[in-house]
Amino acid sequence: MLNLLRLGKFQASFLPPARNMPRKTKAEAELTRQRLLDAAELLFLERGVSRTPLHEIAAAAGATRGAIYWHFKDKAELFNAMMERATLPLEQAFADLDRQGVDALLRLRDLYAALLGALSATVHDARTQRVFAIATLKIEFVSELAAVFERRRECLQQAVAQTQQVLEAVCAATGRALPMPADQAAEALFVVFDGLISNWLIDRSRFDLQQLGEQTLRVFFRGLGLDDLLSP
Repeated sequence: MLNLLRLGKFQASFLPPARNMPRKTKAEAELTRQRLLDAAELLFLERGVSRTPLHEIAAAAGATRGAIYWHFKDKAELFNAMMERATLPLEQAFADLDRQGVDALLRLRDLYAALLGALSATVHDARTQRVFAIATLKIEFVSELAAVFERRRECLQQAVAQTQQVLEAVCAATGRALPMPADQAAEALFVVFDGLISNWLIDRSRFDLQQLGEQTLRVFFRGLGLDDLLSP
């Protein structure tokens, strides 16, 4: 009996501390989650969102059907997580425009840089390009994806509102007047911006997105009388 107890202590000394075990389990769960998101990207792009059932995403990821429901309650939650993985850096760039106490001209330049950064990511980052293509060309806003539509609406509203605040702050700081109300100018900016990306995704041979995008944004800000403020 004594030898068995000693053997048990000897074996236990080679086991990892108990506090490390949950970390390993959490890491494995996160790896499964990322594989599910990877599979969703590829299948959504190939087949469209509505035509891709969750169990096929699980199979493509090498996971069980139960695993996908462990991580995501439905397809809308999976879709939003897939989008966030690629777009959170871009969303954060726009969220940073809301910083209090920051010089108005710096916020305007940050806005311009965020727009150019989004164009660059669309062209050069494969994941960003895939999810933008899915969100633009491969989705139908049916009832099961209502949460997807709501999130997109909220993100757009936030970006437009922050842009409006930047434009108003610049006008207050410089004494300039816009040729149109700031809220309408902010809305128009994103109509132009989204149109550039959407049209490029439909046919990428038509124009250079970064080159035409930068030229178009310059023309837009020139129309607002602010293009000379975009550079220090």
